[in-house]
Amino acid sequence: MMLRGVTHSARDAFILLLARSQCCNPGLNFSSVWHEAANRSFLMHSTYTTDTKSREENKQTVESLYRLSVDIKKIRRLKEWVLLQDVAYVKEIAGILQEMGADEAAVASILERCPEAVLHTPAEVNSQRALWQLVCQNEKQLITLIEQFPESFFTTKYHENQKANILFFQELGLKNNIITRFLTSAPNIFHNPVEKNKNVIETLQNHYLNLGGSDANMKIWILKLLSQNPFILLHTSTTIQENLEFLQKNSFTDKEVLQLLSKLKGFIFQLSPTAMEKSMLFSKNVFKCSDEEFKELVLKCPALLYYSVPVLEERFEGLLKEGISVEQIRETPMVLELTTQIVQYRIKKLSALGYDVKSGNLESLNGTKKEFEVSYGKIQSKEERPIFNPVAPIHIED
Repeated sequence: MMLRGVTHSARDAFILLLARSQCCNPGLNFSSVWHEAANRSFLMHSTYTTDTKSREENKQTVESLYRLSVDIKKIRRLKEWVLLQDVAYVKEIAGILQEMGADEAAVASILERCPEAVLHTPAEVNSQRALWQLVCQNEKQLITLIEQFPESFFTTKYHENQKANILFFQELGLKNNIITRFLTSAPNIFHNPVEKNKNVIETLQNHYLNLGGSDANMKIWILKLLSQNPFILLHTSTTIQENLEFLQKNSFTDKEVLQLLSKLKGFIFQLSPTAMEKSMLFSKNVFKCSDEEFKELVLKCPALLYYSVPVLEERFEGLLKEGISVEQIRETPMVLELTTQIVQYRIKKLSALGYDVKSGNLESLNGTKKEFEVSYGKIQSKEERPIFNPVAPIHIED
């Protein structure tokens, strides 16, 4: 089809539309998995909430919470079932929190956000306290973590699994500050039997070696991978195998697969061959490139592999609307790692300094927030000229 007399933007928009029509249904949105995994812990350890023994509020519980300055209305609105339980340990749990250094306001805040804490026995809470002290520097740090993540702390159902996994992670070489981050932000990985987590780690180690990684670097690689994305432990060895085989079937060499594993920070294990195939098909159609050319783009920008079709579509459209061409994106595909809002913000700031992103490469637009601010600061202080429009005057706003 000939597209004579149309602008580059119109042509690019047409290419994007064509790619959309040729692509299969949108694949899995990987970012939603993080959100789901991060909240799964609460859903898992609150299953007992429906087991209420009475349909009337426990007056003693209500009075005890009231004396602690806890907002009873908030609890009634969000977790009324706690007030219906026949047995609660309000004074005892408050006392344990105070022993750890929580003041009155902190105790009230913790019990408002996690009122189910009062349903645990003092023995259960003290056991959890001793467990978390294995990785906390002192009780001051512990109570700070409880204030920030009360739901994670008051999960006693998987106590034995938590303990076994903490010891396993310590033996593996993870630092205690990383383990505490896992306990608060990814508590559900501690709910697994330790054998399951060990199996996933062993599978990763075997794949690393089979792909050409060295024994000397394996431990560092595993620890870095876990630190970046502990949620890989929620997946099975079969998922890992399927995704790696998919990459190899798409002509990625062992060395390139190993490179992707490091760049993807474990996100690849949260995807599926079907989702990756859809994203690859979409991007190939947009860029109009061969399999080998696309492989090179993926190695530069793994986002082409792990972002779902709707995410890629939105980001391509956002760039095209700013007057950026497909050719420019192909030269600097890493720009697709930025959200549309970030791109618009950066273009606006660069334009104020005389940059015209439509007439050159996108290197100054690309990068992390820190990298962009450093580049922008140099330009603003006239330490360097615009790299893709050197003749344009620099206008600095007050």
